[in-house]
Amino acid sequence: MASSRDADKQRSFSKEAMGARLRAIRKEKGFTLKQLSQASGVALSTLSKAELGQTALSYEKFVAIALALDVDMSVLLQPDGEQPSNRLNGKVIKASMQDQHDYQTATYRHQFFFSEISGKVMTPIVATVFSRSVDEFSEYIRHPGQEFAYVLSGAIRLVFENGEEIRLKRDEAAYFDSSVGHVYLSTSKTPARVLAVCTDVPERGVDVGQRTPVARRRKARSI
Repeated sequence: MASSRDADKQRSFSKEAMGARLRAIRKEKGFTLKQLSQASGVALSTLSKAELGQTALSYEKFVAIALALDVDMSVLLQPDGEQPSNRLNGKVIKASMQDQHDYQTATYRHQFFFSEISGKVMTPIVATVFSRSVDEFSEYIRHPGQEFAYVLSGAIRLVFENGEEIRLKRDEAAYFDSSVGHVYLSTSKTPARVLAVCTDVPERGVDVGQRTPVARRRKARSI
């Protein structure tokens, strides 16, 4: 019998489809891989592997790339090539968990809500947290703006690059500055599920390459 994690993978966007989408948008915007790397701060090798479908992009890299390309992140989350709607325009939109697109990395499974709508000031995500140790990450996750995290099931440990950490169980929440490097770790028997809402609002008057730093390489340490 397949594990729940294997089943999750079967419902996820393929890395190949996401890579093809990224390559198409980059070329449409007239960027070379080197230029996009310089503008976003994402390593050239990472961009190349992502476009070839050889690696999955983490959330903060999606943010950095979208800002560098001057597109809404929702554009990158439409692997079928459809263009997202232009903002809300006074509409109220309903969504169900079963209808949401998802994208999986080695540590998280992301379900991006309302990715079909551009111009959002918040990015709501339901994340399934598989990671259990900070050693599973090569770097801390950090992106501009603020972040709200609410545990739907299981329990987590939020570990920050400045040495702080917080433990949350079901129905508990945290709110923090997402520019401080952080990782989510599951501390329950099964992978935890978390509702995260990110603002991803960069500081005004700052160059794209500076306002969207990729995750800082974490220092080796035991926790």
